[in-house]
Amino acid sequence: MTRPNTLDRRVFLCITAAVAVLLVSVSCARQDPNKVQGYVEGEFVYVASPLAGILESLYVQRGAQVKAGDRLFALESAREKAALDEAERRLAQARANLEDAKKGSRPSEIESLEAQLKQAKAALVLSEKELERQEQLVRSGARALQDLDRARSTRDQDRERVQRLEADLETAHLGSRTDQVLAAEANVRAQDAAVAKAEWDLSQKSQAAPQTGLVFDTLYREGEWVAAGRPVVVLLPPQNIKVRAFVPEPRIGAIRVGEPVRVAVDGVSEPLIGKVSYIFPRAEFTPPVIYSQESRSKLVFMIEAVFDPETAVKLHPGQPVDVQFGS
Repeated sequence: MTRPNTLDRRVFLCITAAVAVLLVSVSCARQDPNKVQGYVEGEFVYVASPLAGILESLYVQRGAQVKAGDRLFALESAREKAALDEAERRLAQARANLEDAKKGSRPSEIESLEAQLKQAKAALVLSEKELERQEQLVRSGARALQDLDRARSTRDQDRERVQRLEADLETAHLGSRTDQVLAAEANVRAQDAAVAKAEWDLSQKSQAAPQTGLVFDTLYREGEWVAAGRPVVVLLPPQNIKVRAFVPEPRIGAIRVGEPVRVAVDGVSEPLIGKVSYIFPRAEFTPPVIYSQESRSKLVFMIEAVFDPETAVKLHPGQPVDVQFGS
């Protein structure tokens, strides 16, 4: 008689425990109506060089933390260094040509012109005196008109030579013509731009971290050929880590951008606090039927939540999480 009663009591206790567990689970579900499942997503920064070359140095390893400005990698740059050296030499030559165009003739050339002018003036004085003497002789009848004409022609030639040398000396002091100076200035600007381009090309062969973050991956090894524009290092800045969750349509109307969220992560005792940064305007898994009360319950909207950088470093892309809305 005692064994059936004991068996009945055990069955009753088991049923009671099962009902209690069910009630607890139902109670918990009712206590967290705003909790949904989600996952961690990362928006990566792919660091590449716009120029091709052999990977000469890789300064970081996967999993390392870098700060903005830290060196990441460098490609071989012998050709770019040679191009920069050539551009700098061409710029120096262009500047020298410009300075030479602005200056007059050399001092020795100016001295030679001054000496020739002095000699021409002396010859002009002599020819003018000879012309006066011939005029007096012609008036007295001692000379023929032919001698007078010869003396006048000599005087005119000496005068023209003096005028020509004076013009040459003035031109020697002035330097090159205006259009030649402008052409030399334009050449200097062109060579200066060529130097700037060569400097930029050389600088692009070595890349630094644009932001502080985690080195998520390295895609090439030292000695490998890297094509132009191909990323070598993949960074994950903490501000680019976010949580994505899918919220059923009946709950999406109560969620606002900027609303705080609590994210539960496996292995972390305390939830991580973030805020809703974006609500997608289109529903996921939309059934191809007219929206009825029953079909609307199948709609889900994806939301994104972001965190402070100090909090975001505790999350890892692909990690499943539980998201609870509200403070």
